[in-house]
Amino acid sequence: MSSISNNQGRAYEFVCLNSLLQAISKIRPAMIVKNSSYSAAENAWNTLTDGDKTLYSLSAKSTIETIFALEPNIVEKGTDMLSLYIQNDQHGEDADVRDIIIERKDIIWEIGLSIKHNHLAVKHSRIAKTLDFGEKWYGIPCSNTYWNDVKPTFDFLEREKAKGTYFRDLKSKKNEIYVPILNAFVKEVSAQIKENKTVPRRMVEYLLSKYDFYKVISIDSKRITTIQSFNMYGTLNLPSRSSEPAIKVPVINLPSSLLHIGMKPRSKTTVIMCFNNGWQFSFRIHNAKDIVETSLKFDIQIVGMPADVNIKYNCKW
Repeated sequence: MSSISNNQGRAYEFVCLNSLLQAISKIRPAMIVKNSSYSAAENAWNTLTDGDKTLYSLSAKSTIETIFALEPNIVEKGTDMLSLYIQNDQHGEDADVRDIIIERKDIIWEIGLSIKHNHLAVKHSRIAKTLDFGEKWYGIPCSNTYWNDVKPTFDFLEREKAKGTYFRDLKSKKNEIYVPILNAFVKEVSAQIKENKTVPRRMVEYLLSKYDFYKVISIDSKRITTIQSFNMYGTLNLPSRSSEPAIKVPVINLPSSLLHIGMKPRSKTTVIMCFNNGWQFSFRIHNAKDIVETSLKFDIQIVGMPADVNIKYNCKW
């Protein structure tokens, strides 16, 4: 993500957090827990023009009525304190994509919001000469077969790195680098799933989150903010002590088996992975920097989801 996009994302987190506080405080006691992530978001907010601040505020405020309808524990009247805070980015490394946490400690309850501003990507994961993606993604170290398969390619990249070569100057980047690494990746994932049936679930937990969350995406060009529920573990949309949610969302099923994995037709850069229960992902490999290095990146996108996830709540503004 570029520094501009990152800045816009932090600014949007700031206005979402403060808009929620303002609305919740009219109903029950609430406070923002200020931390280093809050300060970074506030600094990003202060770099925006007045016009952008107005736009972001309209987007954030449009979601509040829907969030309240989804989560009655936010607006349940009481004397206990409801807390809101922004998580630091390190949580994303541990498969926690929630940017904003809303919690009430008296009932041991919390929900999380993943805040996106004109940004729909799932993850940007590295694949590198010494990075064990299997251990990181689903808790099983990559096999010796995988390391032997990718060694010639990464050794080649290491030699070119020493020369200061640019990726654009390589004669056949796709055939010499991308295809061998992707083939080894497909072979490794297929073998690990064959040996361990928990890998599909663990992989999707890594790609999405180990925690339930609502994804809030502002689409400025359409003046719509969408809310999607990823209620995989049944912790969202719970009733309060006094009322049921006005909007019901289902619990969705994580995958238990791999249906297909292979190169996308007519592509030398992208692998498609299809699981049961409607989950499908694309993994597009690319160089993260102009100068050759022994590290590449996956741009990972959801290309198919269970029907229940595809229910979006569009908040117009």
